[in-house]
This record gives sequence, C-alpha cells and structure tokens, in this order.
Amino acid sequence: MKAAIVYTSVTGNTNELVDVISEFFKNYTIHVQTYKIHECPLEQLEEFDVIAIGTYTWGEGQIPREMVSLYKAIESGNLENVITGVFGTGDSFYPKYCGAVDEFRDMLFVHTELVVTLKVELFPQKEDIERCKLFVDRLMKRLGNRVVTL
Repeated sequence: MKAAIVYTSVTGNTNELVDVISEFFKNYTIHVQTYKIHECPLEQLEEFDVIAIGTYTWGEGQIPREMVSLYKAIESGNLENVITGVFGTGDSFYPKYCGAVDEFRDMLFVHTELVVTLKVELFPQKEDIERCKLFVDRLMKRLGNRVVTL
C-alpha cells in the first residue's frame, strides 16, 4: 500500500500541517511519500492507494497557480479508486476561507474516493493536532475497509 502527501506552502503554515499529518501516518503500516508540488510525479498518481493534498488559498479563494497541474491531472486521470483527502490553511478574515480546499474537495468528490477535508486557521494550534490525527485515521479506516476479492 502506498500513500502520497502532495502539498504547497508559501508562508510555512501548510508545511507545518504536513509535518503533523505525516507523523500520524507513521502509526500505520503504509509507505508514505511526501512531495512538494513541483516534485510530484503527476503521471504516477494512479499508483497510490491514498493521496492527501495540502494547500493554502490564494487571492479571493482560488487554488494556487502551482497546484493547478495537480488539479487537472486528477480531474483528467483514472483515480476513481484512489482514496483522497484535502487539507489546508487559511485566514477566516477572507470571505472564501480556505477556498482552495473547497475547490479541491468538490473536484475530488467527483473523480476520486474523497473521505475527509480539514481546514486550519493560519497555522496548526494545539487543538488542531487531534483533528490532524482524525484526518489520517479516516483515510486509513477507508483503506482498511476495502474488500479484497481473490
């Protein structure tokens, strides 16, 4: 079983969230590879059982420019059996708080097996740590519930 965490971060807030989430993946026997978006092998996304996407929100609620290639690769790929989750950081001062998470969520719901989303205000606080654990636990529970037919 293979999992990927694919993310982008400008201020370091989403990067901190990635660090927390990747620690919780260590509680499971699954190979996890973490990719900054520019390092992600988009042509190999179908090889993963689980993909967790981390993003900040740009402008008035948009997906950051560097994440558009990932969005399009998933949208046009054959990933309906891939378990996904999306997480991100944002500032609730803006009308579309974590809007990029919402945009990814809507697309992932149609093209993958979306399980969970997570929005964090600015950067991970103590109370967000449990929410990060639940994020990973839900992804892994769905993976564990898959029926294998021989």
